[in-house]
Amino acid sequence: MQRSPYRLFLIDGLGAILSAVSLGFILPYFNEYIGLPSTSLYLLAVLPVVFAAYSLACYYLRPVHFQPFLAGIAIANFAYCCLTTTVLLINRHSVTNLGAAYFTAEIIVISVLVYIEWRTAAIAKRHL
Repeated sequence: MQRSPYRLFLIDGLGAILSAVSLGFILPYFNEYIGLPSTSLYLLAVLPVVFAAYSLACYYLRPVHFQPFLAGIAIANFAYCCLTTTVLLINRHSVTNLGAAYFTAEIIVISVLVYIEWRTAAIAKRHL
């Protein structure tokens, strides 16, 4: 079953909006339960805004040769997971169990999406 690349862009964009809202507007009010300073949460919230704009633009514009765009967002998402891990490691002495659980869950969800995006782009590239 081949996945719709455009649906992946939509899922990615909506997920990025959810991450940006969580990190930029909700979690800063509960940072004592998360264990990360608000500045770190705001830093992590900026990238999902950019990713949402990119992915939603790809969804609406529907480029015929979507493979490099899909691979691009997969790489960006992977880099975001690496950045999130780095921020957690830097703040490892203050991150709470709840904070670690939240970010671990976010990294797992994004990693699954990266895998699906990368695989879809690779399969489509082989069929060109």
